[in-house]
Amino acid sequence: MRYLAPYQTGLWLAEYLNIRCQLCAVYRSLPQSQLSQSHSLLNPSLSSQHSFFTNIRKQFNQRFSSGFLCARCHHSIKWLPKPFTVDIASGMTLDIQAATYYDYPMRQAIRAFKHHEDMTKLPLLLHALRQMPRPHGCHQNNSVIVAMSTTNQRLIKRGFDPVSILAAHLSKHWDIPLWQDVKRTDDTVSQQGLTRAERLSNLNNAFTLIEPAPVKRLILFDDVATTGASLQALGRAAVLLSQSMSIVPSIATSKSHGDYYLYAYALAHGSHS
Repeated sequence: MRYLAPYQTGLWLAEYLNIRCQLCAVYRSLPQSQLSQSHSLLNPSLSSQHSFFTNIRKQFNQRFSSGFLCARCHHSIKWLPKPFTVDIASGMTLDIQAATYYDYPMRQAIRAFKHHEDMTKLPLLLHALRQMPRPHGCHQNNSVIVAMSTTNQRLIKRGFDPVSILAAHLSKHWDIPLWQDVKRTDDTVSQQGLTRAERLSNLNNAFTLIEPAPVKRLILFDDVATTGASLQALGRAAVLLSQSMSIVPSIATSKSHGDYYLYAYALAHGSHS
């Protein structure tokens, strides 16, 4: 029998057995319209037995796919802030879209998950991931998700790769495969506490694409984009590879019809205050 990893077991329990809001632990309640439908279904004269079970199944599916937060907690968080732009090459920019701001409760949840392997915070982070719409025109046959890679030293020290776990769930949510042929060198230090200039200098030549991507659209993903320096460096690595192969790169917001498209997403960015 194949056993689930601890975080997978926790997610399964949160998804299918735990009906409490992952933020405030208040029981979810069905919308009034659904409650009315439930009462009408209890009256056999209003519907057949087949439609009864069909509607019950729909209600369960809606409940389990609605997310991990109650409506009050969901609306208390500012979702999808305006994208910000970074330069990746001469005349080329990259728009970075975050799911939300790096404020409470996302800041605390990301830190607990990332630095203390607190898997109880993962449902909240997955709820945030589900707020990001799939890039227009991207699907499983023409796109891949490129997760921000970590160094071997950091992976050994931490014992797991939090960004890869998040990217795997984003891949499932968007139905777009992961592409992991990106290597990060071991001579870079943590980006935390560095200025923007120091971050850029620290990440010079930090990423290497082992081989060309199998598709034209690359969706870059990181957990936190403070200045966007990591995504910027990863985008530059993709551009350099495309130029070495005589591929004309273009950005998702560009009007040109190039052969290479870059998108960038992050779980959180900046501060709302």
